[in-house]
Amino acid sequence: MRAFRHSMSKKKKMFVCPVYFTNDNMFAGVFENDIFIRLPEKDRKEIISENDEVMPFEPVKGRVMKEYVVLPDSLYNNPEKFRELLRSSYDHVSSLPAKQKKKR
Repeated sequence: MRAFRHSMSKKKKMFVCPVYFTNDNMFAGVFENDIFIRLPEKDRKEIISENDEVMPFEPVKGRVMKEYVVLPDSLYNNPEKFRELLRSSYDHVSSLPAKQKKKR
């Protein structure tokens, strides 16, 4: 994930793996051996139609995180494309309202 660093992003741990947030919304992360990103619907449909290996992110069987996709090695190992996808994810999530903390 060194391909993208931004002063407004925060690195945290989830599922014992690194994940990245902006405005308290997750935009990218690592889960087991996968790298996932959050994209707007139009971009998700486009990347899935262009690449058979891109899959919806499902950290628990039957629990798909609908706005996230898992990137295959072919995209992750292409530094320019990977940087472009991270930027798209970051820009999309940055445009969302800050996540409100739940009251206990």
